[in-house]
Formats: sequence, structure tokens, C-alpha cells
Amino acid sequence: MRMRQSIGQFEVAFEQEAALERRRRQQLRQRASNRSRARRIQRTEQHGTVAFGALVITLSITVVVVVVVMFETLAWLMG
Repeated sequence: MRMRQSIGQFEVAFEQEAALERRRRQQLRQRASNRSRARRIQRTEQHGTVAFGALVITLSITVVVVVVVMFETLAWLMG
């Protein structure tokens, strides 16, 4: 009888350990997924910031060039 109890206890302990290990693996997968999502969001935000900066610089250069050309043309026409 004692042998059956120890085998039964061993089986219960094994099942509990297996369930604990499954939960642990699931948590690790979830954490990895969360980290991956956070990195992807950070890269997207950084790309957007760089693209916005390039747009601002391009627009500023365009404004300066147009103003200079406009005044040069005006000076040429008036002179």
C-alpha cells in the first residue's frame, strides 16, 4: 500500500510540476512577445520622428530657395 501511495504522490507532484512549467513557458512567451511589440513600436516612432525632421528641413530649404529666387526675379524686373 505504501508503494502505491508514493507512486501516487510522485504522479501528483509530477503533474503539478508540469502544470507549473507550462505556466512558466507561457509567461516567458508572453514577455518575449511584449518586448518584441515594444521594440517595434519604438522603431516605428523613431522612424516617424526622423521622417518628420527630414520633411521640416526639406520644406525650410524650399521656402528659402523660393524666396531668394522670387526677390532676385523681382530685382531683375525692376532694375
